[in-house]
Amino acid sequence: MTFWAAQERARAASGKLILRIEDLDRARCQTEFGDAIVEDLRWFGLRWDEGPSWQSERIEIYRAVFDRLRADGFVYPCVCSRKDVLHAAAAPHDENEEPIYPGTCRSRREEGGEVTWRFRVPDGEEISFVDQGLGERRAVAGRDFGDFVLWRRDDVPSYQLAVTVDDAAMKITEVVRGEDLLISTFRQLLLYRALHLAAPNFRHLPLLVDETGKRLAKRHASLSLRALRERGETPENLRRRCAHRDRHQ
Repeated sequence: MTFWAAQERARAASGKLILRIEDLDRARCQTEFGDAIVEDLRWFGLRWDEGPSWQSERIEIYRAVFDRLRADGFVYPCVCSRKDVLHAAAAPHDENEEPIYPGTCRSRREEGGEVTWRFRVPDGEEISFVDQGLGERRAVAGRDFGDFVLWRRDDVPSYQLAVTVDDAAMKITEVVRGEDLLISTFRQLLLYRALHLAAPNFRHLPLLVDETGKRLAKRHASLSLRALRERGETPENLRRRCAHRDRHQ
């Protein structure tokens, strides 16, 4: 539904819609899953102008940018596990949001063994941007989000790095995505600045939620496009629901 909203905005602006498959997680991503995504989106009625592009084919591009950020002193090695960070977190956080890193390894210089590389945020600096739907949004580095992962210990670039590099390389002018990624925008704005790149516009959309108010997730497999299609739902009916939802945002 978010991709449909992006398509409608691209058409209204006489722009181009790009399909990018974010398949960096080797343990969870398989070729057949990506093929199924393409098939389901086409069935729904989506028609993109470029793609699909696969992030798994662009690893060396991300590595080159990471090396640049490392050479410029923006990152440092971290030996903390996710469990360590969760135990040390100073404040509660959303289960889907990265906990604020307490800075345990900020002064670390040794790189022995497997490490995670983190981007050092400018503590206390207020970052702001104007969301195309929500208006002005602000966050304070070190308080609302902390040093974030840029390159994982299993030798995979993070989401934050990969999408920033891709958006710049693909000359994206507007990113349309769910509001669960709002905090990620502030992280990415810091990356754009560090790389001397112009950031695109952002539009964050309300999430689809279940009866308890929690966002729809894999546990709601009965509401996947594939399941709805097999149940006899039509793309036209689903798109009408999209249009109704967009009018009430």
